[in-house]
Amino acid sequence: MIGLRLPSYERFEVGRARVIAAATCAASIRSVLEREPLYEFASRQQDAVTLMGRAPVFAVNLPGNCGRVVVRHNMRGGWMARISRDLFVLPTRGFRELIASLRLRASGVSTPEVIAYVSYPLNFILRRSDVATREIPNGHDLSVALAEVTDHDHRRMVLDAVVKLLNALTHAGAYHQDLNLKNILLTAGSGPGLDAHVLDVDRVQFSSPGSPLVARANVDRLIRSLRKWRDLRALPYSAADEEYLRSRSME
Repeated sequence: MIGLRLPSYERFEVGRARVIAAATCAASIRSVLEREPLYEFASRQQDAVTLMGRAPVFAVNLPGNCGRVVVRHNMRGGWMARISRDLFVLPTRGFRELIASLRLRASGVSTPEVIAYVSYPLNFILRRSDVATREIPNGHDLSVALAEVTDHDHRRMVLDAVVKLLNALTHAGAYHQDLNLKNILLTAGSGPGLDAHVLDVDRVQFSSPGSPLVARANVDRLIRSLRKWRDLRALPYSAADEEYLRSRSME
């Protein structure tokens, strides 16, 4: 992405909490952690907007001039959640998300800026962690867009934004292992179309830029999510939609 300026980060500790934060927000994050964990702070703010994931996610204003962020507590899914809901070995998901986000943004993939990640050691091996990312305002995830947009022209606008994102991921050589409808956010673009942003990038794996294997893996993963929503939640999703996504993202 030409002209993109990547943020600088500071590493510090507050009590037992270990932090990497964008330099512009380091003082704000420090002031929060001097009182309580970041996720607990976000959960009790009166102006918090609650979003649902594996656990509630909160969009809040940070102290000072840091602005609005989305704060989540990293949680496991699947069978691993039965063993350890929020404990991870090093490196934590927050650190992986920071590195992946920087690499994606440098390659032209739209994804929220990671403002901070905080790890809380349980012992020498296990950590809990919180992550704060810059809020992208006025967005709707892909499940909402496809459920509400039914006319042909606007539906193609939605699909075109998704295709553009898939192509950007291919260009970066980035395979998102959890590319589902809730991890694609759509916003109004600067022109007549829409912009698509990829979320929760801690599970992104990088391969050769432009790899057709990456292109196929991402579209296959997304189509699997689309079919699941169609079958379980009656999401409007046709064979024509699927063919359009597959053909345009594999060109």
